[in-house]
Amino acid sequence: MKAQEIDNDLIAELKEFRQAYTVDELVQERVSLPDILFYGKDILEMSVSSLLQGDNLLLSGAKATGKNVLCETLAWLFGRPAYDISFHVNTDSASLIGTDTFIANEVRLRKGPIYQCAEFGGFGILDEINMAKNDAVSVLHAALDHRRRIDVPGYDRISLHPATRFIGTMNYGYAGTRELNEALVSRFMVVDMPALDGSNLLFLLKQHFKDARNESLEAFAGLFLDLQDKAYHGEISTKSLDLRGLISAIKAIRSGLSPIKAIRMGIVNKSFDVFEKEMIEDVAATRIPSSWTRRDIWE
Repeated sequence: MKAQEIDNDLIAELKEFRQAYTVDELVQERVSLPDILFYGKDILEMSVSSLLQGDNLLLSGAKATGKNVLCETLAWLFGRPAYDISFHVNTDSASLIGTDTFIANEVRLRKGPIYQCAEFGGFGILDEINMAKNDAVSVLHAALDHRRRIDVPGYDRISLHPATRFIGTMNYGYAGTRELNEALVSRFMVVDMPALDGSNLLFLLKQHFKDARNESLEAFAGLFLDLQDKAYHGEISTKSLDLRGLISAIKAIRSGLSPIKAIRMGIVNKSFDVFEKEMIEDVAATRIPSSWTRRDIWE
């Protein structure tokens, strides 16, 4: 945070938060340093300040804008156990709060991720929240409410730990998504995630591949930005706009795979349309020479 020149008062408040709320030993393993840390001064300052004041966050934006990286970074900065909660057609209230199960010949509640967040002061990462169906949304309304308590039928009322926070993420236009209702949106502070720019993307790649040549990372970043621009203008779909795929491709090069073949596997082949695939391959060829080998990437 200091390297990104984050406000010193925010850093001081963050330290006080970490000291005030310790982590239970039962969930200590859920507090871990992410593989990639988020880079972006304004977004970090907005997010940290909101969470410090007890608000929940909703991160909205297009694909590959770093929403999940930001979620993991925030949970680590606050020193809280993270719970990943992915929403899909089968996610219901029972999978969020818990279900009845037999333990020692008696019925007990097997606690779900929302319950555990409330109990241990966790950060609940609500992935693809705009895919949540009505049954799951009803739980979110209670969990995100300012009263910070959830009534579980047949069990005691759950009071949220003072360190509990929820961070929702949503992409536009995915199959199965829908508009969030006003009541749910009003329970969040909303951060509109901007598209990655060259400096941010290069910073991320350098974090992950510290021993790679700077000029080669610039080429990979340029490839991603070229594809991002084409997707923005509707020339190609967002299928190949895959930051995880780019990172996996660079990892494969470390093992000896040629750069152009690795890019085909991690980026080009994510599209299954023949004409689109040819267009992506042409873009890749302008950035990644076919003559490149592993030695052109690594020091």
